[in-house]
Formats: sequence, structure tokens, C-alpha cells
Amino acid sequence: MFDERKVAQMAAYLLANGGGTMSHLKLIKLMYLADRESMARYGMPISGDCPVAMPHGPVLSRTLDLMNGFVKSGPGGWESLISDKINHELALRRSIHTDELDELSPADLEVLSTVWGQFGGLDQWQLVSYTHAHCLEWRDPHGSSHPIPFSRIFTNLGRSEEEARELGARIDSERSLGHIFASL
Repeated sequence: MFDERKVAQMAAYLLANGGGTMSHLKLIKLMYLADRESMARYGMPISGDCPVAMPHGPVLSRTLDLMNGFVKSGPGGWESLISDKINHELALRRSIHTDELDELSPADLEVLSTVWGQFGGLDQWQLVSYTHAHCLEWRDPHGSSHPIPFSRIFTNLGRSEEEARELGARIDSERSLGHIFASL
């Protein structure tokens, strides 16, 4: 289930590692790669967001909407930690300490640390090229966007078709249940 506070804390962790500011395109790629790594290790994404294919590669849909200011941030959510986008850059509103990232588990932090270690030194265009070449679940939407099924991500992470379907269905079920509870 999507959790804005958790997504904001993911972004804050990565921004802090990047010196406090970062291209929004780089940040969204790192966040996607963190979800993908979490799926490879644990069978679940960190963010609970919907992955979508866009011209510059795979992204997390609701997170991108938060970055672009298309949706209102909730209390203690995105805007409490992350500034508005200016000239394609996002920044931390204030310095943070790892203890403040209470929505992230130790496993989540380990995944984020691994992704930062592997990809943090790349710029946004290198990350676009990387995701186009290595995230084979992405298919060019030709100027539009379309959802990326979780099962396709699992298949491209090396899971069998059956296991990929089961894991994808479990995530979809949990997201549906989350929507039901959120509407109550």
C-alpha cells in the first residue's frame, strides 16, 4: 500500500546522501531502483507505489506526482521533508538524522544504502540509460505512459513465470485492500 510518509523518507534518505539536493529525474530513478531491489530481495517494494513506463524509463507514479506538485501532500508527508521542485531540482527542507526515518525498516535502509552505493554516483541521464538497458520490464510508451505490472518486474528479476504471477498478485491484493481501508 502506498504510504506518502514512507516515500518522503525514502526521498529524504537519498537526498541526504546526495548532499541535500538532486535532480528530480535522478531521484525518481533511484527510488524506482530501490523498489526493484526490495522486490528482488524480499518480494515487496518499499514504496507501495504504482510503477509506470514513461519516455525516460520506469518511475513511481504517485511519487512523481508528489515531486511535480500535482497532488496535495498530507500532514507529515512529502512537503514536511522535501522542498518544491525548482529548476528540475528537489532539496531537503532541513537536515535529517536516520533516527527520524521511522517509516523505513532496517531492511529498507539497507536496500536504499545498496542502491545509493551502486547508482548514487550516476547523473540522471546515465540512470535513464541504465534503466532503459537493464530494467527490461520497461517498454517505450512512445510519448505516453502505461502501468508496469509487478509480475513483469519479477520475471525480469529472474523469477519463474508462476512465481512472478503469484508475487505480483500478492502485491496487487495488498494494494486493493489498502484502497478499501483508505476509503473507510
